[in-house]
Amino acid sequence: MAQKLALVTGAGNGIGAAIAAAARRAGYRVGVMDANAEAARAMASQLGDAIALPCDVTDEKAVDAALATLGGTPDLLVNNAGIVKFGHLLDISVEDFRRVLDVDLVGAYILSRAVGRGMRERGHGNIVSISSINAITPSLGTNAYAAAKGGLVVLTKLLALELGQYGVRVNSVSPGFVDGGMSTAVFANTKIRELRTNAVPLRRLGSVEDIANAVMFLASDASSYIHGQDLGVDGGLVHSLLSQIPRA
Repeated sequence: MAQKLALVTGAGNGIGAAIAAAARRAGYRVGVMDANAEAARAMASQLGDAIALPCDVTDEKAVDAALATLGGTPDLLVNNAGIVKFGHLLDISVEDFRRVLDVDLVGAYILSRAVGRGMRERGHGNIVSISSINAITPSLGTNAYAAAKGGLVVLTKLLALELGQYGVRVNSVSPGFVDGGMSTAVFANTKIRELRTNAVPLRRLGSVEDIANAVMFLASDASSYIHGQDLGVDGGLVHSLLSQIPRA
């Protein structure tokens, strides 16, 4: 039986690196895609028998070339690449707003379209996209990031409608407060770390491994009837608002 192939975008560090490592442990050969060429190569080397794919997910030609280097249609695609530029909607530039949408949403579409065509032809596959609780309840200052992640959840549902009949499952994962990746600097502030931890019903921050475990569950046969869903991995945070408002 041929070794399964996984492609993880934004896999040079943070959540993407944890997902790539989890896929490797699950027996996949992993394509490590990242816009940072050095990070992609370092992570691929760390995993062993992995393929470094330096690539900007917004560049269609670069994506096609990376897939050719990968040498086949992945059994698992994880759309994890993302950026954020904080600021109020009325103050940020249109250029910054577009760039975040391009990386976080359009990039996921470019990869899903390219890989999804191969999966459709082959008759099986899994696509998992990394969204955010900001897609459900956006926080002030997340502007284009929240809009892009909301779009990513809907894109997931649309792809699920189109690809399900071909044996391709499509789902998304929405992390909450994760101590790693783009949030590392946020949680370096002790006060913010304490406030955010106490806001989570489980009273702990999520780890990058928590997200990786959810992705691998959705990629496994254990979730074979889960399709077109967004899985919140947030320690109950999204549903905790009323519990934090005292009664008279």
